[in-house]
Amino acid sequence: MSINLISDTVTKPTPEMLKAMMRAEVGDDVFRQDPTINALEEKGALMFGKEAALFCPSGTMTNQIAIKCHTQPLDEVICDHYAHVYQYETGGYAFNSGVAMNLIPGHHGKITAELIEPAIKSDFDWLPRTSLVVLENTANKGGGSYYTLKEIEPIRKLCLEKGLKLHLDGARLFNALVETGEKTQDIGAQFDSVSICLSKGLGAPVGSLLIGNESFIKQARRFRKVMGGGMRQAGYLAAAGLYALENNIERLKEDHARARKIGAVLKKLSFVGDIRPIKTNILIFDVKAPFTAASFLEKIEELGVLAAPFGPQTVRFVTHLDFTEEMCAQVIKILKEI
Repeated sequence: MSINLISDTVTKPTPEMLKAMMRAEVGDDVFRQDPTINALEEKGALMFGKEAALFCPSGTMTNQIAIKCHTQPLDEVICDHYAHVYQYETGGYAFNSGVAMNLIPGHHGKITAELIEPAIKSDFDWLPRTSLVVLENTANKGGGSYYTLKEIEPIRKLCLEKGLKLHLDGARLFNALVETGEKTQDIGAQFDSVSICLSKGLGAPVGSLLIGNESFIKQARRFRKVMGGGMRQAGYLAAAGLYALENNIERLKEDHARARKIGAVLKKLSFVGDIRPIKTNILIFDVKAPFTAASFLEKIEELGVLAAPFGPQTVRFVTHLDFTEEMCAQVIKILKEI
């Protein structure tokens, strides 16, 4: 069996999670009659100090709903040029919301108030209206880099001064929080809306939560419905999310430790060039000639390891719940023998 480092989305429910799913009490969520979904949404809102939450099939949907709720057509969204909402959501910002993107080249996927302020458009008829800032935590293409509360606070202050909304694409937020030790409520206080993904490091098979105030979530529910996201007896999936939030957060530190172990080995290999700083569970590195990313991935696949290309010479490894200490040792052995 191959060792899969393509993404932390490849995990499968543990036996304990499956038991929780099988025990779930369910109903029709379109009528808000699924008690397990209601419990998950209540827990998510409480964790971040917000009034309400909405269970959706994916993080792309939660992000796209947030953009739709916070903007009007002809507005623009400020984000890092590596941001998931720009790179990997099929141009949904234009399709769903009729908005433009104002891309900032930040540092490893992170932007600052100093970078954001000059990017805010003046109020002229011929310019889009800047209305929303999106931060991604952790930053996927930034190599799992993360914002601290101290870094977020000036951005929030600027957004309040300029009348901008602030959304957090927190697909891997808990990976950041186990490193910083910061509280979910303190993070929630900085944002108008927060998206968290349950199906990445937390190990649930499906689902994300969009979190905000009551009026925002009421509007978000309508947009979820028109996007085809109104689910029926989805409490079986919500039960996995509840289990993940209650059991799989602290163990994310194990994924980070294994990523760093692999990174320490990569630094010593002659065919490896630049390695992005390893902050959480994502390793992004360049390979040197004679390898290209494609030929390197083909080589390690022959040896039983799967990973993802991130450019002509760039490769990404992602550690996760199903990547064990034994697998980590085997990957290190394979890398050393290439």
